[in-house]
Amino acid sequence: MTRPTKRLPLLPAERALKVISGRWKAVILYHLFDGPRRLNALKAMMPGITQKVLIQQLREMEEHGLVSREIFAEIPARVEYSATPLGLSLEPILLALCQWGQHHADELDETHRLADCIIRPRQSRDAHSSPAM
Repeated sequence: MTRPTKRLPLLPAERALKVISGRWKAVILYHLFDGPRRLNALKAMMPGITQKVLIQQLREMEEHGLVSREIFAEIPARVEYSATPLGLSLEPILLALCQWGQHHADELDETHRLADCIIRPRQSRDAHSSPAM
């Protein structure tokens, strides 16, 4: 992949954090893990984000290869955003971050302040059998 990107840190962990940092990037990716979404659908899922910030975060993730944008030749034009294979590869990492965030809240006795974090490994969502108990 040879698309131009802003200069990224040389340390791999720092590079990873730079690419996914941003108030909304993990949340946007979370919603794209289930499939393509239109801008208005993403906005409706995140009422606290402004459209300007949503577009900015999507553009940054597109620049870093995490999200793709498809424009359909319709009137009016329809645009859908999808997680790329590179973006989808972050799913287990975001799951681990959710689990660690839960652990952190448990340790500080703040679980009552948490929202649900429902990231499941892709295999369990794509499986055509009933989920394991």
